[in-house]
Order: sequence, then structure tokens, then C-alpha cells
Amino acid sequence: MSQPKTSRPDDAAELKTNRSRLRRAHERGLYDRETVYRVLDAMPLGHIGYQIDGAPSVLPTLQWREGDHVYWHGSAASRALRAMDGAEVCLTVTCMDGYVLARSAFHHSVNFRSAMLFGTAERVTDADAKAASLQAMVEHIFPGRWETLRPMTEQEVKATALMRMPITEGAAKIRTGPPKDDEEDYALPIWAGVVPMAMELQVPVPDPANLEAVAMPDHLSRIRIG
Repeated sequence: MSQPKTSRPDDAAELKTNRSRLRRAHERGLYDRETVYRVLDAMPLGHIGYQIDGAPSVLPTLQWREGDHVYWHGSAASRALRAMDGAEVCLTVTCMDGYVLARSAFHHSVNFRSAMLFGTAERVTDADAKAASLQAMVEHIFPGRWETLRPMTEQEVKATALMRMPITEGAAKIRTGPPKDDEEDYALPIWAGVVPMAMELQVPVPDPANLEAVAMPDHLSRIRIG
């Protein structure tokens, strides 16, 4: 398996296609890689739409980006991952940033950042490439943790299926700011505004099976949710 290409054109709208462009609320659509990559990097949980036995299905899974490719993994025995190999898929991630309360039910909304990608999934079969990408996943979510873990075994690498997709087509969609009401509704005595929300990491809970002398590692303080 060849390594992902790092070169790309500089066209800011290179991810925009007839399939990925927004028809509704088109002013919220962004197609530059920098914006799309920020959304992908901020939310590890993605959802992958695909077909299995001719029927639509969606797989929730951890995703991570390496350069201009997005990756996900699962069991080597997974029917879903086998069905994706060489097939067209759609990957989405979403960060909810707040409830938007308007002066009418119709104009209630949410502030959010989302990204949607289209492409062909491929299975990474080279053992060294798989191991390197799995390390990249751990380091992306838990910076500094990989070096503290026991090495992966050959059987663990073999039992893990790794999928990737080139990032060539897609869009980000983002909403920010206060509600947008009908002009005449601004005179109504109704509270409107935004209730912010964020995904927050809590205080780590140690495994009861930890050895007594094992302290919580410093690298846990470097975990971030974006």
C-alpha cells in the first residue's frame, strides 16, 4: 500500500463538486481544506454511510486524519468494513456548539460545525503502514500515550482492519451566532439567545485493577476536545 500523497492543488474550492455543494443555506458552506480539516480534527467520532447487501447502513466509528486522507479501523472480521472496501462511502462528523432559541419555533436552530466527505474507501493491507496509522490514531487522541504502552503484537495488527479514503470531495457546514428572526418578531417580549454547549472531558477514573504504585500519567493533561 502506497503512502498518502501530501501534495495538493491550492484551489480553495477544490473539494466543491455538484454533489458536495450546499443547495440550502449555501452561505454556511465552506469547501477549503483548512476549514474541513479543523472540523475533522476536532471530533474523533464519525459516521460512515455505506451499502451492505444492497441496503443503506451507517457505522459510527472513530476517525482520524493523516494529511489528505481520513482513516478508520475495526475488526478484520467486520462485515461492514468488508462491504466498504472499494465502495463509495460518505463520512460525516459534527460538533454541536449550542442551542439557538428564537422568538418563534420555526427559527429555532443549533450552532454547529460539520464536515461531509465523499469518496471510495480502501483497505490498508501493508502491516507496517497499518501499525504506523494505528499509532497515529492513538497519538492524535491521546498525545504522548503510545510510548507508555506495550508494543502491539503481530496478531493484534492482523486482527485489525484499517480503512482509509482520500479527501477529494466534500464540504464543511457551519452555523454560528444568535437567532435570525422575522423582522417583526424582534419587537415581541420573548427571550431569545444561544445556550452554548461543549463536549468536556471529566476527571479520569482509574481502573480498579491498576497496580498500586502506578500513578496517573502526565500525558492525560494533553488530551483536548475541540
